[in-house]
Amino acid sequence: MTSMSNHGQPSQTRVILHLDMDAFYASVEMLDNPALRGQPVIVGGGINRGVVCAASYEARKFGVHAALPMATARRLCSKGIFLPVRMARYQEVSARIFTIFHRFTSLVEPLSLDEAFLDVTGSLALFGSGPTIATTIRQLVRQEIGLTVSAGVATNKLVAKIASDLDKPDGLTVVAPGQERGFLAPLAIGRLWGVGRTTEKRLTLMGVRTIGDLERLSINMLKSTFGQTGSWLHRSAQGLDDRPVEPCREAKSLGNEETFATDLVDQARIRQELLALATKVGGRLRRHELMGRTITLKIKYHDFTTQTRSRTLASPTNDHGEIFTQTLELLKKTEAGRCPIRLLGVGLANLTPAAGGAQMHLFDDQGKTRKRAKVNAALDTIQDRFGGQAILPATLLKE
Repeated sequence: MTSMSNHGQPSQTRVILHLDMDAFYASVEMLDNPALRGQPVIVGGGINRGVVCAASYEARKFGVHAALPMATARRLCSKGIFLPVRMARYQEVSARIFTIFHRFTSLVEPLSLDEAFLDVTGSLALFGSGPTIATTIRQLVRQEIGLTVSAGVATNKLVAKIASDLDKPDGLTVVAPGQERGFLAPLAIGRLWGVGRTTEKRLTLMGVRTIGDLERLSINMLKSTFGQTGSWLHRSAQGLDDRPVEPCREAKSLGNEETFATDLVDQARIRQELLALATKVGGRLRRHELMGRTITLKIKYHDFTTQTRSRTLASPTNDHGEIFTQTLELLKKTEAGRCPIRLLGVGLANLTPAAGGAQMHLFDDQGKTRKRAKVNAALDTIQDRFGGQAILPATLLKE
């Protein structure tokens, strides 16, 4: 099927898939421990202040969902099986799943570990129609990984993403070309990708409850109420979205943060937690073959006020020791130790490829730098093989 391009030339109608793993973290836990199947499995942070990262469909029957405070989840589902996040394992499984995606097209845009857009327009002659490709991928993920994935097939990213969510788990929803408006019209306005709670409330006050209601509003009314966002709402309600699938989106920053069960006031404990965060961030940078120049320390205090401090280095780094040292300098510019801390975060920005290893400082001992790089490489190898807790700085070992 063809359509007209902006230049008046025929162009092939795009075929876009949105693939979304079902309750991914919880499903991986059940894959690794079959005894958990059919149980209300809840994966997340600490019980007191953590949040739910994933909940099995059995747990969702009790009202448990992602981003819900873990304390609330425990009240709603007292018999739930609460498990900690095993990020290294989820990353391993995700990599295998994405390998399957790449068998069908190089145009794969990851949104997270468990979902992605695929542009399979150029793959139709080889692998069949969009629904056929989606069905084949779902079968391969089930056979080779042991997990289920839901899929949406449409002519653009907006509609494909909404479609993939309508028949979960293990569902397939296809929106034929030209049927976008009819497909979207009866759906609740909250299903429109990008409409958050605040926008939804404002639209509800305007009498908008479905995407069809939104489509009937004039663009001038929407722009006068929402500014430039109004133009986007008007186009989205019509099912229009010309954004390409972007397989090589560069990360702008990378970091980790931790919310604590009890507020931190002891300086030694604060430094210990910063070392743990710096170690995680350094390891992630090296796994992604990246380095960063701008180090940022984030602190959320007990009263929920947030403070950030940053510094930009002369040369980029992915060495967790260097990240930790610089973070301690930033810590001196905060209220740490005087004001109880609820959350700590460490991040790096101004990222660059780490090809060729760490850049040498002008007056640095090059032998020392090379030795440190070898130590980090050995550390990464051990953790990749045996897990993130297999080897740690001595100060992070717990009795």
